[in-house]
Amino acid sequence: MKNQRITNNLDWISIIIYIILVIMGWLNIYSSSLSSPEDTYQKQLVFILLAIPMIFIILSIDGKFYEKYASIIFGISLLSLLGLFAFGKVIAGQRCWYSFGGFTLQPSEFAKAATSLALAKYLSDPQINLKDVNRQIQVLAIVFLPIMLILPQPDPGSALIYSIFIIVLYREGLPAWYVWTGFITILLFVLTLVLQPEYVILISLLVIIFIHYKSRLSERNIVLSGILFTLISGFVLSVNYVFEHVFKQHHRDRFNLLLGKSVDTKGIGYNTNQSEIAIGSGGWFGKGFLEGTQTKGGFVPEQHTDYIFTTVGEEWGFIGSFVVIALFAGLFLRIIYLAERQKTKFSRVYGYCVAGILFIHFFVNIAMVLGIFPTVGVPLPFFSYGGSGLWGFTILLFIFIKMDANKVNEW
Repeated sequence: MKNQRITNNLDWISIIIYIILVIMGWLNIYSSSLSSPEDTYQKQLVFILLAIPMIFIILSIDGKFYEKYASIIFGISLLSLLGLFAFGKVIAGQRCWYSFGGFTLQPSEFAKAATSLALAKYLSDPQINLKDVNRQIQVLAIVFLPIMLILPQPDPGSALIYSIFIIVLYREGLPAWYVWTGFITILLFVLTLVLQPEYVILISLLVIIFIHYKSRLSERNIVLSGILFTLISGFVLSVNYVFEHVFKQHHRDRFNLLLGKSVDTKGIGYNTNQSEIAIGSGGWFGKGFLEGTQTKGGFVPEQHTDYIFTTVGEEWGFIGSFVVIALFAGLFLRIIYLAERQKTKFSRVYGYCVAGILFIHFFVNIAMVLGIFPTVGVPLPFFSYGGSGLWGFTILLFIFIKMDANKVNEW
């Protein structure tokens, strides 16, 4: 028998953590926007209040609805991304938003939940085996379709988020070499920017010889090792060309700054430098709510959006920052725990997608603010200003909470 009340069997631990994070996020937006002439904190409060009926609507819909119509939801999401090229509004050089009067909506924030549902739907088919090459191509196409529509906007930050789906797919049986290939590709790319290509090729050759010798591989594997070395060499030799001719200047500047090849605290590195100053000045216990000098002085650009964590670091200090990080970690672990106890593969896969998306947003944003990752415009879930971001994360999370509440009926 179906539950009669939408509050039945809800995981209140996840909901309480969500509420705390949203409240803490608004307080930091309030603090960071006091020096701004815009009524940012008032708009964010409206977004939060509008999220409440959104939550009730999600919870009032039967959990099986999301599985039944996952493909349609994904199709609509792709159309919304495609429509940006014709009807999107350009803001700061990016065509990422639809504009309705004074209100804007960013469809890429909602595409994350839609893609998660599509992946869960595809993988829930008992006939799907990710050891099959054709199945691998099909499931990777689901991931890359939104990426190919988001990158040209251009919005590399949002496109980066979709890389986390590879880990989810690995959890569901995708061969490990996909993960290793991605990791090695990134490593070779960074090493080539730091060292000369010749040195990277030499290091690669030595590593391949060492692995071949230790593993005592057959003559057939010597040929495979030769092919692998050729592919690696070709990739390494192409890195500088790609970096100079494919990457845009501001992307090159950010990589050079991150890798220590240039120092620019007044230009491209200004945001990161001011962010580090703000966080470092907070000390152990912070300067106190509304007492942050960097925050009040407006020294950190975009502090209420991508750099909102600097307000936490300056005004709440190390202790407050640790509490925020602990709350996020608790939410990630809770979602994974709930995902593992689901009675259907669809719900389990979707749960892992939710945990993965929230985690990579959290990880990249914090790393970006601390200066150990390039600035790519990735918001901190439930903290950064923006209606689309808040609603997208809320929809993503509460669809899973509804699935978890319905699992008592899934036999």
